Amino acid sequence: MTSFEVLNGEVNIVGETVGVGPQIVCITGWANSRDVWSGLSENLCKDHQVTTWDLRGHGESGAPPSGSYGREEALKDISAVLDEVGRPCVLVGHSLGGYLSLAYTLEKPDEVSALVLVAAGPGFRKVEAREEWNESVRQSAMKLDLAEGAEELSMHVDSHVIDHLDEIKAPTFLVLGERDKRFAASAAVFERYLNVKGTLVVPDAGHMVHVKACNEVAETVRSFVSSLDLEGND
Repeated sequence: MTSFEVLNGEVNIVGETVGVGPQIVCITGWANSRDVWSGLSENLCKDHQVTTWDLRGHGESGAPPSGSYGREEALKDISAVLDEVGRPCVLVGHSLGGYLSLAYTLEKPDEVSALVLVAAGPGFRKVEAREEWNESVRQSAMKLDLAEGAEELSMHVDSHVIDHLDEIKAPTFLVLGERDKRFAASAAVFERYLNVKGTLVVPDAGHMVHVKACNEVAETVRSFVSSLDLEGND
C-alpha cells in the first residue's frame, strides 16, 4: 500500500493506493471516510490498482473554511488525486461520489475509462426538489460530527449534471441496494441517458450496499472492468 497526500490550493487531500492492474479510483459518499471501501479494495487489489481517498472535510483530509465545499472545488480535488495516481481510470462513486464522478466525466471525459455508480443520483431538475434535498442535508448535518460547511458538498445548486447526462459516453455499471428506495428511481434515469452495460441489485441491502456486500460488488466491478478494453487487462 502506498499512502499519499496531495494539495489542491491549501487543502490537503489524503488517500492510499494498493495493487497493480487496471486503475480504479473510488470516491466516497458524504459523511463517509475512505475506510468504507476497505472490503472492496482488499478484494479488487489482487488484480487492480485501487485508490481510495478522503473528501475535503472528511477523514484525514484537510477541512477548509465554510464556503469552500462546492462542486468545482470537489472536482479539482479529484483532478489532484489523478495527478498523483495517474489517468485514465475507472471511477467508482458511491452516492455523492457517484454524482461527482458524473460531473468529472462531463468536464474531463478523456480521463475516465468507465463509471461504476453505487447508490448514486444525478441531481434534480426542479428547484423545489433541490431545496427539499438541501434541507434534508442540513438536518442530517446537525446530527453529525462534520467539519463546518462540509454539508455544502452534498447540496445541489443547479441541474448541470442531470441536464447533460446524455453527453457522457463512458460505459457505466449501476449498483443498487434493494432497500435503497430513495435512489432506485435514479437507475431508470441513468438507463435512459447513459451507456449502461448492466445493473446489480443486491437483495436486502440499503444505501451502504458496497459495505454490506463488498465482495459481491467487488466481483461485479471486476467482471465489468475485465469486459473493457483497458490498459492492464490481460
